[in-house]
Amino acid sequence: MNPYDLLLIGGPTGSGKSELACVLASKINAEIISVDSMAVYKWMDIGTAKQKNCGVKQHLVDILEPGEYFDAKLFEKLAIKAIEDIKNRGKAPILCGGTYLYFQVLLYGLADTPEPDWSLRKRLYSIAERKGSVYLYQKLKAVDPLYAKKIYPKDTRRIVRALEVFLLTGKPFSYFHKWQSPRFNFLGFYVKRSWESLAKRIEQRVRKMIEEGLLEEVKHLLERGFEKFLTSQQAIGYKELVPYFKGEISLEDAVKKIIKNTKEYAKRQIRWFRKQGWIEIDMDRMSLQERVEFILKVYDSYLCNTSGDKSC
Repeated sequence: MNPYDLLLIGGPTGSGKSELACVLASKINAEIISVDSMAVYKWMDIGTAKQKNCGVKQHLVDILEPGEYFDAKLFEKLAIKAIEDIKNRGKAPILCGGTYLYFQVLLYGLADTPEPDWSLRKRLYSIAERKGSVYLYQKLKAVDPLYAKKIYPKDTRRIVRALEVFLLTGKPFSYFHKWQSPRFNFLGFYVKRSWESLAKRIEQRVRKMIEEGLLEEVKHLLERGFEKFLTSQQAIGYKELVPYFKGEISLEDAVKKIIKNTKEYAKRQIRWFRKQGWIEIDMDRMSLQERVEFILKVYDSYLCNTSGDKSC
């Protein structure tokens, strides 16, 4: 078996993929590598729905303080290191999450891009604050329509990074992506639900997060001075509550915004995963045990085929 064979479990937020990965990992002597841009941060447990009782080791979880810089390039480096470590100890790596850009970069690579230019980045964020992220998105479409199609018009963080790279190099950000063929052998599973089912789960999960102490979690982070980070575009579930603590909106309005933004993000996740051609797992029609058994059956067949063992 190739030392970099990977098992991937991806899908939209709230679909149940993390619980599935934890149970599966315990069955095949595996460890999990989180593919989640927010799970890397400490003290952000409830809003990111971390699986604290997973039962197996999880990598790239709680490794940074909020506000520390983290991007796809750093994820790529740390994920590959974790894969090597897990394989060297005779275990299987399961990569699970919903940050599709990270899956993209891990599988297809990202050429060397310039280091962050914080002065330029500050100016771009200033423009976004004054004129809106959609204004910058239109600028990005003009210089890099290929990458613009892959991101959301209000994804300020990625828009700024793409424009930053273009202004520093004169080349579009898409130039640095390698999307032809994967560099790893992998078996990918797409965890799906009907939109009605997923939307209901998202609503229930957000309200459960409030009951479990999300307000206290956000308050604690604000007291530690992380307001600027919490109001960033990617911090869904946190940024919507900051205006509540400032007395600008009601709690119910904040909750509605979290639900709305989470659903919009889930739709973008669904669009990406649907295009990948991964094996689909219908979470609405299968029990947890049936899902695990299905993956194990496919996984065993996959390993047999890739090993070249004719006795399989």
